[in-house]
Amino acid sequence: MAAAAAAAALAAADPPPAMPQAAGAGGPTTRRDFYWLRSFLAGGIAGCCAKTTVAPLDRVKVLLQAHNHHYKHLGVFSALRAVPQKEGFLGLYKGNGAMMIRIFPYGAIQFMAFEHYKTLITTKLGISGHVHRLMAGSMAGMTAVICTYPLDMVRVRLAFQVKGEHTYTGIIHAFKTIYAKEGGFFGFYRGLMPTILGMAPYAGVSFFTFGTLKSVGLSHAPTLLGRPSSDNPNVLVLKTHVNLLCGGVAGAIAQTISYPFDVTRRRMQLGTVLPEFEKCLTMRDTMKYVYGHHGIRKGLYRGLSLNYIRCIPSQAVAFTTYELMKQFFHLN
Repeated sequence: MAAAAAAAALAAADPPPAMPQAAGAGGPTTRRDFYWLRSFLAGGIAGCCAKTTVAPLDRVKVLLQAHNHHYKHLGVFSALRAVPQKEGFLGLYKGNGAMMIRIFPYGAIQFMAFEHYKTLITTKLGISGHVHRLMAGSMAGMTAVICTYPLDMVRVRLAFQVKGEHTYTGIIHAFKTIYAKEGGFFGFYRGLMPTILGMAPYAGVSFFTFGTLKSVGLSHAPTLLGRPSSDNPNVLVLKTHVNLLCGGVAGAIAQTISYPFDVTRRRMQLGTVLPEFEKCLTMRDTMKYVYGHHGIRKGLYRGLSLNYIRCIPSQAVAFTTYELMKQFFHLN
């Protein structure tokens, strides 16, 4: 879900202004293509920077959520110390390569889908305001998840491995093994349903909360909270520390609502890696198993404190990098 938090925050930014009719070669279509290409690059770079920053916390989250037998007795901070001791410093970044391959298109797809759905909902359904943002955000999040889910599946499998007990030697080997042993193409979509059910409220609430805080802040205290964009003085953007605060609040609220679906998704993605695999074949069975054996706090919400800790640095890096990239690529 952290990937969604970064992408949702980026996509919740002000809609892109109309492209000016410039003189010279190239028609409107060419300029629109270049605009979306720049948007793609800006969102992808920001997402990768944000995810790399919190990659150690992502690795620990996967280990704690699925109760890895090497670390299941540990808490968040003790696990952060134990992983480098057992697997070396790079052990904190296991699975991050697959995450980078996933997060780049994920951010781009969600950003573009959000703009498309927002326009569609306004023109076809006549809905605007906060509900319009909530609906577009939910649909964009689900679209991005479906398109990039196999990469997330592989990333989770790699992150769950512990040094000396490797099932997969790398990204390509993981793809081949899952395809061969777990039902072909459909094996890459284990846990998709809880992911979609969790993504709808997560992305929707993220867009709603961040967008509302941003619009209220810039409307009531533009001088205190905002500043002109360096590439277009007519566009007002939030100051970095205000972006951090708004993004952190939005991420925390959305994560609290959708976290049980995230735990369920991780367990279903791990599949045959877990000894209780046969008891976690469906979303309902998985949630029932986790609740029955571990309860709410240590089961369905295990590792939630880690997600709260991840919100602030993740959003800070995402917004700071994205604002720089928007100005660098002249997106304002």
